Amino acid sequence: MNYSNSPPLLVLMSSVSDTDLFSSSQPKVPLAEQLRPKHLDDIIGQRHLLGAGKPLRLAFESGKPHSMILWGPPGTGKTTLARIMSTEFNCEFIALSAVLSGIKDIRNAIEQAQLVLQQSGRHTILFVDEVHRFNKSQQDAFLPYIEQGLITFIGATTENPSFEVNSALLSRAQVYVLTALSEQELTQLFERAQKLALSHLQFSDEARQSLIEFSDGDARRLLNLLEQISIAAETEAITCISEDYVVNALSRHARSFDKGGDAFYDQISALHKSVRGSSPDAALYWLCRMLDGGADALYIGRRLIRMAVEDIGLADPRALRLALDACETYERLGSPEGELALAQATLYLACAPKSNAVYLAYNKARSFIAHDKSRRVPMHLRNAPTQLMKQMGYGKSYRYAHDYPQAYAAGENYFPDDMPEVSFYQPTTYGLEQKIQEKLAYLRSLDEQAKQ
Repeated sequence: MNYSNSPPLLVLMSSVSDTDLFSSSQPKVPLAEQLRPKHLDDIIGQRHLLGAGKPLRLAFESGKPHSMILWGPPGTGKTTLARIMSTEFNCEFIALSAVLSGIKDIRNAIEQAQLVLQQSGRHTILFVDEVHRFNKSQQDAFLPYIEQGLITFIGATTENPSFEVNSALLSRAQVYVLTALSEQELTQLFERAQKLALSHLQFSDEARQSLIEFSDGDARRLLNLLEQISIAAETEAITCISEDYVVNALSRHARSFDKGGDAFYDQISALHKSVRGSSPDAALYWLCRMLDGGADALYIGRRLIRMAVEDIGLADPRALRLALDACETYERLGSPEGELALAQATLYLACAPKSNAVYLAYNKARSFIAHDKSRRVPMHLRNAPTQLMKQMGYGKSYRYAHDYPQAYAAGENYFPDDMPEVSFYQPTTYGLEQKIQEKLAYLRSLDEQAKQ
């Protein structure tokens, strides 16, 4: 940019009065906050909790607040529910963010709750957003005050509380699962926003549908996207919003993908089950969903390797090599070129014959050994590198397989002498394992003949 004709910076600043520069006017409240429901009946979605006779509706109607964990994806109303609860029950509302707060902030909140109780007799609802970010000692700090009844604890989390919330805290709080908003519910929210705040804009049906799809069930995201569109339209002095305008104005990465949360593991699970179920189109869909959302491509590659050994195994040993090659290719090429190798591996694994016989055999063997005693290696299987060991009988009577027809010493025992009869590996009739099954059956017949 050419600044040769621009006035000096000091001149520009001197033209602004102190009153203008340090204005006390408040910043504009975001659209999502403007439209935050103030009453229970204003909430869109969560009918399984808030409908007539449903758990949270009954909790509100009881007039007695109780501690709870609100678990659900972003933009489903966790914070809103906590705020409305404090209003409905006439309680003091204290909010903490586990991302920004520590033990000191927890102590201050407890002191404030005690002070409010002493001065006004009002109970306190202590709301902790992202409660899974608190460590064990921080979560434990709430326990005595919940038990005393000083506070009603409401934790909000996007993570599975079974894994991320201490069992002690979890046992003192009811878990309510919130779900992403449906397209119909997002449409209802869209219409409310347009009526109350965006009546000057006209959206085509396709533009509205695009915004709803971009929102991925997240009410807050939809309102934020609408606010972005509104600002952009105001800047360009337009009032008619088309689908092309929406696509051009918003980031292509607006879709939700929590790299460490349940959305991440749910999609990995869907990918794995699609491959296991031999559905190449579904497998490719979940792969692309994850890549589009910003998933670590090499993490996906590692999971493909796991699928190759767990769900395909010896039915097609090439699957493992192809999965390993896909990871190596991605390491060399990076994104986006390397993603094609992951897609190729995904499709191959989905189409390959399936067998979990290796997986089952490994688990059976591990389980047997974990519960069995330590059995000695038979003398004939021991190596004898010294003369003394030979004199002690190490390696005596061992039969070298290559000295026998088909390189197989029929009837030989390779287990400990006192080992009970076991059969860990049971090959299937799928893919290469059918040949393996036939080969093992033939060798067993040779063993039976050797015993006669």
